[in-house]
Amino acid sequence: MDASARAPIAGALLLDFASRAPIDRTMTLHELQQLIRAKYFATDNARGAPGTYLWFVEEVGELAHAIANRERGKLDQANLEEEFADVIAWLATLANICEVDLTKAIADKYIKDGGPEGFKV
Repeated sequence: MDASARAPIAGALLLDFASRAPIDRTMTLHELQQLIRAKYFATDNARGAPGTYLWFVEEVGELAHAIANRERGKLDQANLEEEFADVIAWLATLANICEVDLTKAIADKYIKDGGPEGFKV
């Protein structure tokens, strides 16, 4: 997808993001991925997938600590939400660098043909 096709969505969301004004509707996964692309792609792409993956793993570790604190009765809901947001944002960054459309990838894996069978325990 070329930059001009992304601009209307990314531009509208960046205004809300930059002003910290609440978004009055649900953001789609596609819109989130485009928001992250518009704001961070140049820096993230220059860093490359391996370096960005290390940042992603660090954020997953921070999320693990926030979840562990919750389980120990030391819930900091704001921090927990922030860490979930960071993990999703860094995952979107990796997908952008690797040219993966997350909406398509998720639909192909979990919706198309009824999705995978089974579960992990």
